[in-house]
Amino acid sequence: MRSSKFVLLCISVTCLLLIAVALYLQIVELMLPCPLCVFQRYAFLAIALFSLIAAFLPAGARRYGIALAGLSAFGGIGIAGKHLYVLSNPTLSCGIDPLETGLNKIFLSEWFPILFRADGLCETPYPPILGLSIPTWAMVWFVIFSLTLIVLFFQKQRASIFGKHH
Repeated sequence: MRSSKFVLLCISVTCLLLIAVALYLQIVELMLPCPLCVFQRYAFLAIALFSLIAAFLPAGARRYGIALAGLSAFGGIGIAGKHLYVLSNPTLSCGIDPLETGLNKIFLSEWFPILFRADGLCETPYPPILGLSIPTWAMVWFVIFSLTLIVLFFQKQRASIFGKHH
């Protein structure tokens, strides 16, 4: 389906723009990313990568890339949900713990520390952006991507059942 390629490219670009916003908040606004923030960055990058790959796969194989992007989006929902849970329960923390230590030992955090190094605390309540917290915005985008990818996944299946090739 021709439009699915365009939608997948839009998803990929949007994920990269969201990473750019995260870097702006980190570098300019001095909002340090916590371990859950970094995991959400990994999820956005995985969605971007799998969507980009899916966009250039042949129509018959595109569903595999869409499925991997969708699984990444579902993972992002789980991570953002955990982050929102930590923010709503001030006694919890995911700050300096084995999760952060292990996360910061991954080769990507050593090669690209500006993007993948976790230095903040998950329970830090940064000022809201347009009325929503940063993890809430992440959740909104993960849900949008999940729903869109579900539609793309089943849209291709429906088209093949009816024998239509778009």
